[in-house]
Formats: sequence, C-alpha cells, structure tokens
Amino acid sequence: MRGDMDSGGWSRRRFVGALAGGAAAAALPACDNSPAPETTPAPQPETGTGPSGEARRPSGPRPLYLGTYTSAEGGGKGIGLATYDAATGRITGTGTVTGVGDPSYLAIHPDRRTLYAVDERDDGAVTAVRLADRKVLGSRGTGGAAPCHLSVHPGGRWLLSANYGSGSVAVHPIDASGALGERTDLVRHTAPPPGPGQDGPHAHQFVTSPDGGHVLAVDLGTDTVYTYRLDDKAGTLTEVARAHTRPGAGPRHLTFHPGGRYAYLANEVDNTVAVCSYDPASGRVEVGEAQSTGTGSGTSYPAQILVPADGRNAYLANRGHNSLTRYAVEADGARLRLLGTVPVGGDFPRQIAFSPEGTLLFAANQKSSTVTVFHVNGADGELRRAGEAFPSPVAVCALPL
Repeated sequence: MRGDMDSGGWSRRRFVGALAGGAAAAALPACDNSPAPETTPAPQPETGTGPSGEARRPSGPRPLYLGTYTSAEGGGKGIGLATYDAATGRITGTGTVTGVGDPSYLAIHPDRRTLYAVDERDDGAVTAVRLADRKVLGSRGTGGAAPCHLSVHPGGRWLLSANYGSGSVAVHPIDASGALGERTDLVRHTAPPPGPGQDGPHAHQFVTSPDGGHVLAVDLGTDTVYTYRLDDKAGTLTEVARAHTRPGAGPRHLTFHPGGRYAYLANEVDNTVAVCSYDPASGRVEVGEAQSTGTGSGTSYPAQILVPADGRNAYLANRGHNSLTRYAVEADGARLRLLGTVPVGGDFPRQIAFSPEGTLLFAANQKSSTVTVFHVNGADGELRRAGEAFPSPVAVCALPL
C-alpha cells in the first residue's frame, strides 16, 4: 500500500488511521493543569561563537506543538503541547489543546501569537488557536476533503490550505486577532488528468515562494506543481504556470533553497527527488531529472524534504525506509549530491522540522508514536541523535518554535 495515499476507496484520513492503528498510545498531561505555552517571538539565532568555534546555542525551554490523528486508534486528543531544550533537544510534554479534530498539520502566524491546524476529515476545515490562553478561535470549512497541509502567507493576512481528498486549494483571510474569516477562494485541480494509478487530483502542499510573488501547490494525483498569483486584497488565486513531473512520480513536498532560484521536490510514489528551477518573474517552475533517495530498490514513500538557512545540505524523510537522507547542495543550489542515510530511530517519519536556529531536526514518526530529535552539525550537516525518542500519540507533525 502507498504510504498515506488512497487505497480501495478509503479516504486518505481513514487509510492513515488504519496504518497507525497498531501504534501504542502515549498520553500527554491534561492541558487544564499545565502552564500556557510560551507565546513571545522565538529568540533570534545567536551569531557569536564559543571556544570551539561553533555557534553558541540557546538554552532553556522552547515551545513545541505536535499534530496527530484524533480519530486513529491510539491517536491523540488534540494538539499536543510540549517544550524542548534548545541545547540538548530533550522534549517535555506539557498538555493538550482539545477541541480540534485530526490536527495532522500545523503552522504558526508570523507574529507567533496564533497556531493554525488542519482538520483532516472528509468535511475538511482549518482551525485557529490563540496561544496566549490556548483558546480555540474557531474553524472554517476548506470546501474540500481531507486537508493535509497549510501555511500562512508571509504578510500574515491569508491562510493557504491543500485538500488532499478533493484535489483543491483554499484561501482564508486572517483578521487582526488571528481568527479566520470565510473562505475567499477555492480552486480544484481539474487538469491534467490523474497520473498512473491515481483516481483524481490530490493536493498535498500549498506554500509561498521566497520572493513572495507566487503561491505554489504540489499535487500528487496529477503529477503537477501549480503556480498561482494571490491577490493580496481579495484573497483570490490566478493560475500562471504548471510544471509536470514524469508520469507516476507522485510529487508530495517542495522546499526552496535560500537563494530563491531553486527548489527540491520529494516524489512519494516513485521514490525520487528532483531539483527544480524557479523564475521569480513568471513563477514558472521546471522540474529536473529524478534522483535517488539512497534507500535502495522499491518505494520508500519520501515524505518531506528540508533545507536549512545556510543552504549547504538538504534532508529527506523516508517513511518506508525509516531513515533520513542527507544531500550536499552544490552549484548555488542547482545540484544535489547524495551523501547517505541515517536511521530515524522511529517508524514511518511523516514530517520533519528544524528548530529556528537550525541546530536541531525533529522527526514525527507516525507508526511508532514518537518524536525523535537530532543535533545538526553546523560544519558539515551531519546528524546525531539527541537522546531517547519522545512518546507522542500517532505523531504526524512537530512544530518547534
């Protein structure tokens, strides 16, 4: 079966719930008796160095938010609250925000005051949570099924979400309080036709380009990356370009190099990655040749690819192989060179994320219900495990601040 894609008519949400059904439950403390999470902006990275010549790392507890499937057997009760030590990577659970169903992906507003979650259900929605008091500010329908990704436009006025089940992307306004307004646009990917083995479009990601001029939607079902212009006043979308992968690639997740001219695409179905060029003027993306994930023959369901702020390495989560692939980034972002893989220390790493300074990498391991943490070597990008895995019910997203 294909990772968390549709199978036998099941919705994406039901299928991933079944995959995670055997995972052991790991309860976090009740939120009513725990302190509110830190809501002030995260400290800026330190630029000084210690005696060893390495950049100094911040110390003390930092906020960590955890996404789960509440409808899965052994799943969570809502959005998990935790803290982590920025120097050691140690995670401590502090509670749960209840009242949010299947919050499988999380995003933070640029002002760090409001958290947003998808409600990955057949009747999809997005929910806003005020972090100062953990108050749920309400939910808005996405107009589609099984939203699996969301992001906040850099200006902080619009929330972008991707509906996997119905293959559409949605835009919601964000008001001054951080709450969401009624949807301003919904676009379904009706062309090109679905790729080999697909039953329709499956939007998997919706993000803003580094220059802020375009928003890009990655669709696994149509093997396409769609580029849109977002009207910043009306919140409406205008398609300006399409980029096609090779048939059956199943593109899932795209991340940009800090230089803004190249991006890297993780292809879930054919177990590859590709370097893409991006033209800020036109929004046009060109997908390069497929490259190995270093996980051997067969598919390993690549999930997410990330590049730290220094742009020197790229990291890919492989769910089937239970590993993280490391690439060297060369030619100012135009080339990836495979360096190898390291065990993730969990089962089915669904999502990965860096701490703000890029010194820690977090992996949310869905089927083992754990979050593992790695130290990132600032000199060469090598990964080193940071202690024991943290138990978190059906962990599918980790958002460190």
